[in-house]
This record gives sequence, structure tokens and C-alpha cells, in this order.
Amino acid sequence: MNTIHSIGIIAVAAICTMLLRAVPFIVFGGSRRIPDVIRELGSCLPPAIMATLVVYCLRGVDILAEGHGMAELISVGVVVMLHLWKRNILLTVGLGTLCYMFLIQTVFG
Repeated sequence: MNTIHSIGIIAVAAICTMLLRAVPFIVFGGSRRIPDVIRELGSCLPPAIMATLVVYCLRGVDILAEGHGMAELISVGVVVMLHLWKRNILLTVGLGTLCYMFLIQTVFG
């Protein structure tokens, strides 16, 4: 793969991303009312996606192995407590990840 081909792939991906992000503003922009179905999806999809990500991240935890998934359990607890305390997704995800990485590299590694 040469440089021109790589630049072309990146350009196509960037244009598709920009167009997909612009579609809601084009379709629902201005004075058009957002349909109730879209509003409902906007309120229920973020928690559903987060729950799916939690299941995906914890699916490989082996409770019979050494450590018994303690790094994961502690990190999930930190994430839950931080989110209930601060309600800041970026802080929650960032510090939860740092906690997990610290635990698997030092304590349970």
C-alpha cells in the first residue's frame, strides 16, 4: 500500500464520518420537531451501550484463576463509586482504566 492509497482511505473515512455526523442536523435542523421514537432512543441507548460494554469487558474474567478477578471487581467498584459521586463519564472511565491498569501491573500482575 503506497502513500496515495493510504491518504485516499483516510480521506474517504473522514468524509463519511463528517456526513454521518451532519445527517441529524440536516434532517432535524431548524424548526422540525424530533420524533418521539428518536427522543426515546436518545434516552435509552446510552445506558444500554454502557451495559453492553461492561458485559463485553468482563466476559473474559476467570474467577478460578489466580487473583479471582479481583482487579476487575475493584475497578468496577471504583467506577461505580466515582460515577455516583461525580457523574462525570470522562473522569469515571479514565480513573477506572487507570485503577485497573495499576492493579494488573503491580498488585495482581
